[in-house]
Amino acid sequence: MAWLAVKMDKDALRRLMQVDWDTVGRICDRVVADELDPGRLDDLYDIGVDEISWKKHHNYLTLVVNHDTNKVVWGAEGKNTKTLDGFFDELGTARSSHIRAVSMDMGPAFRKSVLTAGHAPQATICFDPFHVVKVGTDALNTVRRDIWQQLRQLPDPEFARKFKGARWALLKNPQDLTDRQAQTLVAIRRHGGALWRAYQRKEELRAIFAGGLTDDETGELLDRWCARVQRSRLQPFVQAGRTMRKHRDGILAAIRLGLTNARLEGLNQRVRLIMRRAFGFHSAKAALALVMLSAGPINLTLPWETTA
Repeated sequence: MAWLAVKMDKDALRRLMQVDWDTVGRICDRVVADELDPGRLDDLYDIGVDEISWKKHHNYLTLVVNHDTNKVVWGAEGKNTKTLDGFFDELGTARSSHIRAVSMDMGPAFRKSVLTAGHAPQATICFDPFHVVKVGTDALNTVRRDIWQQLRQLPDPEFARKFKGARWALLKNPQDLTDRQAQTLVAIRRHGGALWRAYQRKEELRAIFAGGLTDDETGELLDRWCARVQRSRLQPFVQAGRTMRKHRDGILAAIRLGLTNARLEGLNQRVRLIMRRAFGFHSAKAALALVMLSAGPINLTLPWETTA
């Protein structure tokens, strides 16, 4: 049943096995309790921490991934400092002292927990490039929304309606644009103005972290980018530049150590797919059990695959 829960959608599993979905959740929870590797928290050196939404209305799970195995080794409901404190409480002081680096987003909650005495204050904090580029993307989206709100005040609503369709042309990577989105981007470039300047700043930041640069080269280009956005008169990018300067050491540490949450984000995409397919779990415990079955250190073996 647990193997099917990972492979099949909710309705198909219910029809095939003739059970309700809550029963499936309880089964998954019991299987994880029996099969989860008890040594998964041993020999942790480089880890990644991220949160994932498992249900609407701001319901989150915090996941800890071992970068060496690319497996989820721990999870809990919530996404604040106290949530990650639970991981270090379970890990213990002795094993926590072996952690060398932790990759995370630039929010303060996880960093505060890692640096707490008795946790892993010796670890290098790494702000992975994925979240760094996301800061620039979010700044661009803020500029776009502000312009859209201004267009909505015009007597003719057609301008705002057309502009709303430009969202993905601006936020997607250029190589991923459809023909229509590419045409929209050309029109924005032709018009110029604040929106096009914001798009350029976003693309400049993405190019810095596209790979192939040393931490020194990345640092120099990042400093130039921060100086440029401070003079851009685009308030969201001015704030983004301040954020980059504040977290500069952690950003460059991620480049130097080669640690990124790209794997974790890829893992999260797979977990989100499973969450959508399994829509209907009403408890974080059941959702976390499904995450562990699909991305944790568990190797489910069907009865007829077991060898003597």
